[in-house]
Amino acid sequence: MVRRQIVARGVRDKRVLAAMRKVRRHLFVPARHQAEAYADHPLPIGEGQTISQPYIVALMTEALRVGPRARVLEIGTGSGYQAAVLAEVAGQVYSIEIVEKLGQRAGALLKKLGYKNVHVRIGDGYAGWRSKAPFDAVILTAAPPSVPTPLIEQLKRGGALVAPVGLSGDQRLIRITKTRDGKLRRENLLDVRFVPMTGKARGR
Repeated sequence: MVRRQIVARGVRDKRVLAAMRKVRRHLFVPARHQAEAYADHPLPIGEGQTISQPYIVALMTEALRVGPRARVLEIGTGSGYQAAVLAEVAGQVYSIEIVEKLGQRAGALLKKLGYKNVHVRIGDGYAGWRSKAPFDAVILTAAPPSVPTPLIEQLKRGGALVAPVGLSGDQRLIRITKTRDGKLRRENLLDVRFVPMTGKARGR
């Protein structure tokens, strides 16, 4: 999977590649889909949500440019797979999941697998996790129409936020870097297709 789907498409960060080799993706998908766990496409995980394809997980992780002591905020725990990958390359991962059943399941699995540096909370990720801010990096695994302002505010200077942004059918994966003087620099990375971010991001 790593050599054919990820390295071949340009991901080079050695720590990210090691994490992708170590984290067993089949543990994060329903039993009926485990035979497809290492294929390069998303898979359903229940509650209308999906686990992203391995290449996108690796690409987004690399784009964050986090070090081993970094504090990362993840919006959208989902299956817990992205959080596990982040836990291998960062110091602490704070993950918020709006769907209670998914959040509880992912939290239990991550605990079972020994990820003591992942902290899962049930709630709307729009407002971030202010009591644990600021963060060296922020990652969204569902697409809002635009990046929630609180998440930008909770990003450290020098940090990066990576997110799919836009409406279904017109989404782009972007990276926003907050410079040392507090300015924001936005880059378009590629076109993507993610499930929409729900809650306040959709005016609910």
